[in-house]
Amino acid sequence: MTTNAPNGNNGLNRPSSGSSLPKQRGLPSKTKVRRAWAAVGVIVLAIGFLLYKGLGNSLVYFRTASEAVREKAQLGTSVFRLEGVVVPGTIHDTKAGVDFAVKSKNVSVEVHDTANPPQLFQPNIPVVLVGHFSGNIFLSDQIMVKHSANYVAAHPDRVATVNGKKL
Repeated sequence: MTTNAPNGNNGLNRPSSGSSLPKQRGLPSKTKVRRAWAAVGVIVLAIGFLLYKGLGNSLVYFRTASEAVREKAQLGTSVFRLEGVVVPGTIHDTKAGVDFAVKSKNVSVEVHDTANPPQLFQPNIPVVLVGHFSGNIFLSDQIMVKHSANYVAAHPDRVATVNGKKL
């Protein structure tokens, strides 16, 4: 007995074409594997890029004035740290901050700083500046001055206690 069903499958609830077996869940297709590897690759590249940029800036603590002048074309207008000794007679207060020059290995760099210099800022001391070149002038917005423990030895009458203990 045959029944002519409208869908052409002889009355059975099976698709007319293809296998009657359910789809097997096995290994993922090659496309899915490739997409997964591509995603992993993108993530690894992104992490590598972030590490390179983050560590690259922190590994080079500063460039001396002579190095900065020598590498000025490569540095362009990127922000970096500049180290040098403040040249005597070059410190001039401005409305925006202070102008002065730093020197390293007989190479001098003019500096225009827009921050308030620290109290220890003076001629003949090493400083580290944060900023960038604009032409031949280094535009800075931070001055860091190294201080030493030699101050107490050189000026014992100025310091009465250290960590609560009388000297």
